[in-house]
Amino acid sequence: MTFYNESDANLVLDSMITSILLLDTKLNILYVNTAAQQLLGQSSKKILDKYLPDLSSYFSLNIDLMLSTLKQNQGFTDNEVNLVINNELHILTLTAQQLTNGQILIEMAPLNNHKRLSQEQLQQAQQSAARELVRGLAHEIKNPLGGLRGAAQLLSRQLPNNELQDYTKIIIEQADRLRNLVDRLLGPQQRLQQKEQSIHQAIERIYALLCLEKPVNIEILRDYDPSLPDFIHDSEQIEQVILNIVRNALQAIGSNRGTIIIRTRTAFQVTLHGQRYRLCARIDVEDTGPGVPVHIQDTLFYPMVSGYEGGTGIGLSIAHNIVDQHHGKIEFNSWPGHTAFCVYLPIRQ
Repeated sequence: MTFYNESDANLVLDSMITSILLLDTKLNILYVNTAAQQLLGQSSKKILDKYLPDLSSYFSLNIDLMLSTLKQNQGFTDNEVNLVINNELHILTLTAQQLTNGQILIEMAPLNNHKRLSQEQLQQAQQSAARELVRGLAHEIKNPLGGLRGAAQLLSRQLPNNELQDYTKIIIEQADRLRNLVDRLLGPQQRLQQKEQSIHQAIERIYALLCLEKPVNIEILRDYDPSLPDFIHDSEQIEQVILNIVRNALQAIGSNRGTIIIRTRTAFQVTLHGQRYRLCARIDVEDTGPGVPVHIQDTLFYPMVSGYEGGTGIGLSIAHNIVDQHHGKIEFNSWPGHTAFCVYLPIRQ
């Protein structure tokens, strides 16, 4: 019979790509394997005896739920945990179980790239279905609105005095307001006017506008990649995309002090809608607001979904539609104190 000692066990654990942590009942770390040290960006000497949540700037794990589940002698699993280390987001699957001595064994593995791609494809399909549903409803609404407006105009001509005509005027104005809302839901209707041009010119126009309308408590910074080449796009439409995202950031920060950064970068080997592109433009809008509420993150680009009171939820839906028309993609990551929207636009296959 072969016996394995502690050194052999550590060798096995250190060879695993899954991050392994052993915690005491107060969530202080007793052991970490090599993969966990790499994930947390620190050596074992700095990690041991530390309180687990203190090792990251953001950890979405519901610790109370995990502990209550373990107390019932059940295993705990969270298939999508967000962990922020050195301002970098890691999306992990986490499992936890309580050992007989009360200690807690935690395993964390990176979310499989294939699974993440499948989720992106599913999200794209859901957004397309939602967009088509809204388009169908919008067209059905526009038809009776036109009839209502026309009837109000005819009635206005037959009424004997101006006081009664004021009522028909209200009907016409409200019908026009609803029609404008429906048109916004339908998104841009005109064909893209694309030509080769610099994205930085569009951002400079947006920046000049935002400097006039932003409150004094918010600073807007620009961080350009001078090596980013000119590429074919509809400048007016992309301006609308960036403007919608930045205005959302302004509303999210509100009356608090905050910063918004508009950043451009050159991205290489990016997959967009199943096509691989050697070169892409990446436009980031990053803010220091409270973050996107967790309960709407999966549906944020759907029409009529908004993260703040009084919002219409149309701006991001329109932005997503415009980026789609450019064969690009828009994605985001968010946690308290940090939200970043990333727009990828193809340059060269």
